[in-house]
Amino acid sequence: MLTVGEQAPLHIALAGSDGKKHTLGDFKGQKVVLFFYPKDNTPGCTTEAKSISCFDAEFKEMAVKVIGVSPDTVEKHQRFIDKHELKPLLLADPEKQLAEGFGVWGLKNNFGKTYLGLIRTTFVLDETGTIINVFDKVKTKTHGEDVLTYLKSI
Repeated sequence: MLTVGEQAPLHIALAGSDGKKHTLGDFKGQKVVLFFYPKDNTPGCTTEAKSISCFDAEFKEMAVKVIGVSPDTVEKHQRFIDKHELKPLLLADPEKQLAEGFGVWGLKNNFGKTYLGLIRTTFVLDETGTIINVFDKVKTKTHGEDVLTYLKSI
């Protein structure tokens, strides 16, 4: 997993819920909150995305771009957004390119079963694409507030 001080992979292009292709390099010049989550419309992921959406106005006021990434398709992302009135841009990563680039696609353990999956993690990038914080112990209910509190502290 990438850590604080490392450069994010800025060149990987993914389809967005807005119908456009995006790279993280497109957002140079502004801070980015990049949250990786396992699957649209699951309880934990929905709670996390709604928590982040609650603070959309505050993130915009701070000129912070908030982006969610999962292996789901753009179509699934759009249904997820519509159903829950989500605000962040969601990127589709079905080939796990960005997830692997950040080191968040890996072995997980759930109820004694080990499998490959996306490890719920949030990265905060500065204006140059350098990682300035990593949330690797995400509390889905308070994640939006936790990220906002961090951003206000810097």
